[in-house]
Amino acid sequence: MPDTLLLVLALIIAGSVAAIIVLLLRPRAPAADPAAEQRIVELNARVSAMGDLLVKAQSQLQQTVHERLDAVTARLGESMQNSSKHTGEHLQQLHARLAVIDSAQKNITDLASQVTTLQQVLASKQQRGAFGQSRMEIIIQDGLPKDCYEFQATLTNKARPDCIVRLPSSPPLVIDAKFPLEAVTAFRESKNDDERKTASARVRQDIGKHIADIAEKYLIPGETQDMALMFVPSESIYAELYDGFDDIFQRAYRAKVIIVSPSLLMLAIQVIQQIRRDAKMREATDKILAEVGMLIGDVQRLRDRVENLDKHFGQANTDIKQIVISADKIVSRGEKIHGVEFDDDGESAEIIPAPNARKLGANR
Repeated sequence: MPDTLLLVLALIIAGSVAAIIVLLLRPRAPAADPAAEQRIVELNARVSAMGDLLVKAQSQLQQTVHERLDAVTARLGESMQNSSKHTGEHLQQLHARLAVIDSAQKNITDLASQVTTLQQVLASKQQRGAFGQSRMEIIIQDGLPKDCYEFQATLTNKARPDCIVRLPSSPPLVIDAKFPLEAVTAFRESKNDDERKTASARVRQDIGKHIADIAEKYLIPGETQDMALMFVPSESIYAELYDGFDDIFQRAYRAKVIIVSPSLLMLAIQVIQQIRRDAKMREATDKILAEVGMLIGDVQRLRDRVENLDKHFGQANTDIKQIVISADKIVSRGEKIHGVEFDDDGESAEIIPAPNARKLGANR
């Protein structure tokens, strides 16, 4: 606001000076009187004072403009410095984020290579069987003790199932982990109805043949359970089969082959654990009953012996009572002897025993 006032004042002064110059440049008339000359002199003095004032105002205006320019330059430099600092910080953060992105990209690349390797593993029938076998073995080993299962055991018909689980007081349960995945893969990759129809027929054929092989090789009467488990190493494949191929599950049920996923196999292992626990409890119950029977026999013998001891105590009590009676009689005899009177000549009176006194004494 002060700058604006100075600028207006400078313009007013400049206008006044211009008007005075115009007046001075007019042709002068002959001097009329000294008063007019005096006014001209005063006017010249005023013009000179206004010129000085204009120079001073211009100087102040220049100083103010320079100060404002310096302030604006300083603020601009500070703003540029802050902007450079923030830009550097943002660039550092950007570099950090780019490093994280590079690390994530590397992890994605490694994961992609691992997925490719897994696809290569699943592409081979032998390697796929080993993959399913390893998953099944991990579940079995985590849920059962070592003496409860056996891998690659040999049956009497020379068949070697992937795993047998020993059950208490019953034949072992057979688990097969060789699942035919080619047909399911073709069914997933089918692009039209014809390919899907062909792949569905192949799924039913391959899995049906595998179910028949399990029932033929591993269901041996008296040696194995009358049912076997077919392990599917993928939850998604099991869910897809369960939703779209219900007839396969019905066929397996009729053949006494149960198709299980990893979660269902874990559930079956938990059931087997409970069966073993119940069997151990039954064994413990039998042992407890046997011990209780022996304990009852010992208590009966103790009762008989206590009764015998009670009889001995009764006989001893009777004997003690008879002894006390004999002692009382002896004391009575002594008192009688002590009370015998003597004659005057110092001789004791003759004690004549009763007729049967010796006999009575003997009986006592």
